Amino acid sequence: MNLIHQLRWRPEIGDPSFLGWMTVFAYGLAAFTCWLAARRAGRRPGLAKGSRGMWLLVSVGMSLLCVNKQLDLQSLVTDIGRVIFWEHGWYENRRQFQKLFIFAMLGISALTALIIAIRYHVFWRTHIVLGLGLCFLVTFVAVRAVSFHHVDELLKSLIIGMRLNAFLELSGIGLIWFAAMLDYHNPTRAPKPKWKPAQE
Repeated sequence: MNLIHQLRWRPEIGDPSFLGWMTVFAYGLAAFTCWLAARRAGRRPGLAKGSRGMWLLVSVGMSLLCVNKQLDLQSLVTDIGRVIFWEHGWYENRRQFQKLFIFAMLGISALTALIIAIRYHVFWRTHIVLGLGLCFLVTFVAVRAVSFHHVDELLKSLIIGMRLNAFLELSGIGLIWFAAMLDYHNPTRAPKPKWKPAQE
């Protein structure tokens, strides 16, 4: 049977609710603001090393999450994996492969974050709000990826009238947007010229 016909995933809107579309709008706004911050950083001398590159990276990440919010592309990847495992007779042992995949992804993500933090430590010292927002968002994505039953129940608990998963996601997006706005509106600071004695 053709692999496409075995897939359960369909290209349709995953969360047509008001909160779902509000989150999509928030991702899009944050991605655009991060791009503005990157564009502004490219014109400002004397900034922390990697400012433009980091903002571009965050902008791309937020754009991908914006698209994924409604298309639910991780479900497509899971579905493709299910079909492949079924065709090769590995389906009974899928739980072990799932755990290995999750731990491998978490390990790669942690190592990447550590390398970026060390390589661009000067940038992160002046962008604590951005770092906090990314921590919220990465925690949300990681917890959703693990998707254990008791974790799912925890994500459904309410904080100030909002589910924990929505609180983590929207808080992360809001902090990232705020950090980008701070950088974008920060006035240009050209390096001060060296003092030279007046010529007589």
